[in-house]
Amino acid sequence: MRTVGVEEELLLVDPDSGEPKALSAAVLAHAAQDDPGQDVFEKELFGQMLEFATHPQSEMAALGAEIVRCRKEAARHAGEIGCAVAALATSPLPVSPSISVNERYQWMAEQYGFATQEQLVCGCHVHVSVESDEEGVAVVDRLRPWLALLCALSANSPFWQGQDTGYAAYRSRLWMRWPSAGPTELFGSAERYHRRVADMVATGAILDEAMAYFDARLSARYPTVEIRVADVCLRADTAVLVAALARALVETAAREWRAGRPPLDHSVSLLKLAAWRAARSGLEQDLLDPRDMRPRPAADVMRSLLEHTGDALTDCGDAALAEETVAELLGRGNGAREQRLLMDRTGSLPLLVAECVRHTQGE
Repeated sequence: MRTVGVEEELLLVDPDSGEPKALSAAVLAHAAQDDPGQDVFEKELFGQMLEFATHPQSEMAALGAEIVRCRKEAARHAGEIGCAVAALATSPLPVSPSISVNERYQWMAEQYGFATQEQLVCGCHVHVSVESDEEGVAVVDRLRPWLALLCALSANSPFWQGQDTGYAAYRSRLWMRWPSAGPTELFGSAERYHRRVADMVATGAILDEAMAYFDARLSARYPTVEIRVADVCLRADTAVLVAALARALVETAAREWRAGRPPLDHSVSLLKLAAWRAARSGLEQDLLDPRDMRPRPAADVMRSLLEHTGDALTDCGDAALAEETVAELLGRGNGAREQRLLMDRTGSLPLLVAECVRHTQGE
């Protein structure tokens, strides 16, 4: 069974005002002092962010338990220095980001200018194991039309700089400002994939292969395909759903490749429109059906996703989890809908953030 690991980026906020706080260095120092051998928490681009990574897991129950534990540990370390963590993909309140002291991050700030300042966004990246680069690229080619649906499910960034953006996943629109981000054309082979990335690095516009911010890519560090389209999810169970579907999509794609079935040859232009539609609508309106790129109700398109991955979900023991969690999200809404409902109820962005802090900790 393929293993799955999750990386989550969390927002560090003032527990009273809800404003982001550039305290990641202090939180990391506390975590290192508390557990000198810890390798879970990492620095991110901005001081207002904290990242953690789970270990590779085969069972979704174990992955979910680790996500919950890591969130609670992050909350504990943050609380010790007077801040809190929130699983929010963008800050609802205005913020002036503080770039972390790091040679790589400084290079990015100089290279990309003001666009870097807009990247205080928190994502959820899923790593799924693959047997080889050849299998990995075959998977990447076949994942392309389905990735926008993971964005729609996880959408958790309706507010930006104190305003409602009108989007469910505005994080993805900000992320697309990186020059290497977004959907890719078909590669066809591992050799062509690596040649394309090398050509991108040779332009000088990106620093190295880790800066090829494709929606799905071969990991530069692990024998995995890394799927990078999801917002950090407000609730841990949504993150587990995204991970389960990501694994099922990878397994389904690998089976299609081994059976000699070609990938759907949708253009990058259509894939970008599907991604925009998912970011704009989340689960509230139509989405583009990956099979023919035509609009259909979100519930119908999610049914297509579950049907497409059905055999893999069943074989991994995740079919019931996926069915039930998708139904719950279609009923109660994703993080974006929950944030807007909180805003309607409280009329206060600081109170909204406070509620999201509690959701992040599972309360």
